[in-house]
Amino acid sequence: MATTDDGYLRFFPYDEPYDHQREAMGTIYEALGEGRDVLFEGACGTGKTLASLVPALEHARETGKTVVITTNVHQQMRQFVADARAITEQERLRAVVFRGKGSMCHIDVDYEECQALRDTTRDLVDVEGDIADLEQREGELLEEGQSGDTQAMEARSAVVDELRNLQDERDEIREERSVCDHYYRNLTVDTDAFYAWLYDDVRTPDDVYEYAHEQGMCGYELLKEGMDGVDLVVCNYHHLLDPTIREQFFRWLGRDPEDVVAVFDEAHNVESAARDHARRTLTENTLAQALEELEGVEDPRVEAATNVLETFRDALVETYEDSFGFGDREAVDDHWEDVTIANPDRRDDLTLAFLQGYSGPGFHAELDDAVDLGRELDEQYVEQFKDGELDTRKECQTLQAATFLADWLAESDDAGQYPVVSVRRDESTDEVYGRAELYTCIPEQVTRSLFDDLHAAVLMSATLRPFDVTEDVVGLSDPVTMAYGAQFPEERRRTYAVDGPALFASQRDDPQTQRTIARTLEDVVRFTPGNTLVFCPSYSEAERYHDMVAVSGTRYLDEPGKQARDLRAAFTRGDDGVLFTSLWGTLAEGVSYDGDDARTVVVVGVPYPHLDDRMDAVQDAYATAFGDGEDDAGWRYAVEIPTVRKTRQALGRVVRSPEDFGARILLDKRYTEAAEMEMHDYAVRGAFPPEERREMVDIDPEKLKFAMLNFYQDMSAYDGAPPKP
Repeated sequence: MATTDDGYLRFFPYDEPYDHQREAMGTIYEALGEGRDVLFEGACGTGKTLASLVPALEHARETGKTVVITTNVHQQMRQFVADARAITEQERLRAVVFRGKGSMCHIDVDYEECQALRDTTRDLVDVEGDIADLEQREGELLEEGQSGDTQAMEARSAVVDELRNLQDERDEIREERSVCDHYYRNLTVDTDAFYAWLYDDVRTPDDVYEYAHEQGMCGYELLKEGMDGVDLVVCNYHHLLDPTIREQFFRWLGRDPEDVVAVFDEAHNVESAARDHARRTLTENTLAQALEELEGVEDPRVEAATNVLETFRDALVETYEDSFGFGDREAVDDHWEDVTIANPDRRDDLTLAFLQGYSGPGFHAELDDAVDLGRELDEQYVEQFKDGELDTRKECQTLQAATFLADWLAESDDAGQYPVVSVRRDESTDEVYGRAELYTCIPEQVTRSLFDDLHAAVLMSATLRPFDVTEDVVGLSDPVTMAYGAQFPEERRRTYAVDGPALFASQRDDPQTQRTIARTLEDVVRFTPGNTLVFCPSYSEAERYHDMVAVSGTRYLDEPGKQARDLRAAFTRGDDGVLFTSLWGTLAEGVSYDGDDARTVVVVGVPYPHLDDRMDAVQDAYATAFGDGEDDAGWRYAVEIPTVRKTRQALGRVVRSPEDFGARILLDKRYTEAAEMEMHDYAVRGAFPPEERREMVDIDPEKLKFAMLNFYQDMSAYDGAPPKP
């Protein structure tokens, strides 16, 4: 442990922090003391996690707060556990690693069903506790009565009557209602041994699950109960970004939001994660189930609910049917495909179809009736499940459909919300059906309230710059910003900007463009003393060059929808392979390729995301919110900067330690310095941080192999004679 006047270093688990790490700790510690948020960019090797966590833990210890560190990358979750264990070996802290119920349930029920089981089980335990209390009281009164106290005997008679009633209630719950045996043991056995074990080290959710399973207990509920007032919680993004889960999460912590310091890792992903958590959908199937549900209900509000939901269902069908041209219906497959319904000068097509199709006393009043009826039905289903009348906790489709429709009518015309209809084919029935969706364009609408409520947040990533854009899109106010570039020796890495074809979408099928890229990739693989990673703009482009490139080593292809873990393991076991994947896949970030795992990484083209109506809506929303008169603000915020961040993340997959070495290759002339003059509107070099631009070496495709040969020879990387150019 370091010896210093900086008290927070008691949480630093190693001998001494790096100079830049110590500087970052001091900056973060001061910011937290002022209640200010922090944007912290640090390249691999910066030690971002400990630089953020150490001062946060010290501030929390001094002020009675809890630190929550969160990520959406599984590998980082494991690293957090390792860091927390190292910290607690020298400075005791109570830490909990939290995971969702779905992966920790011992009886495999969903959240609503679990909640109902939990309530019934608690009712049973409460009744049994009352029985135990009355049995004790009955015994005391019996002794008093046997001593001649007639009033005691009368009181005992009343207690016995109440006792019998409670025993009947207990028997009825056991025989006719559903309870959870695992949760029952949580409530009825001594759990001190579990919590002593839990806090003795930093336990993973798998550890907790196994311990609880052996004891016949519910590990998820034990973990929830054990979070109250802990020093540190490690969790996934959704525990903070989902508003409903967040409210419960803080309650489990026993903390108000202002008593929480949040540390977000891979924080460049907060924008897209928040957008995903904010989206709301309603399928045609759910509407049909709601209408079927209403057919079996006797209530005066059924007619109103049926009318308003049936009208919306018919409008949804009409909207997507009207969008089909010749052959479009037959071309629909099992993937959701968007149908454009937004209009620049009036409400969207679905809302217009609903308003035109509606007839009745007023859809607002009928919709209110539908929502109220849905809530009552939902409460009935809960009670029926608790009472054993239903084997599973039934979902109220009427409530889901009515609340979505209420949101749709209220928000689909709001700035920052994009109304969408999508269609897909049901493989089991071969029928086409639709879905309505409210898509949130600006995540700041979701995240600003979170960051306003927290005491402070530290957002860290290797790719957060430009900070002003991050500040805008997630809704931070006057954060402290700091950036640290690559900390490893510059002479052990090279970044080449290859003046090859500009891989515009219109040029991807050009044979000459394909041949130039394929031949350049062949040179790269041949002159790499080890494995090569190739990131392409899409999976289809990855497949194209996987098939075109002829090399002696093993070629690997990452395909969409397939588990990449085994592929990565096979790739890293070898030493002369090339792995082709999409930059927008799972292998471009949060995955380290240390040492011989990969020596060279190539980004082919400028891999912009698929530009569709949703992306156009996001661009328009950003331009309106943050444009300040800039014509290209929407493009910059929504497309260019996220793409450059993904590219920088991909380049960071290699050279992961001071001893490591490797080459990073940007294969497209738009990365070159010359492009800034020759094709300024398309050049992207200027979107990289200045220190990264300075390292870029512009080079012609045919000269790249010579540069790589010289670099890897300087690293003494070739076993035996190097390849001949």
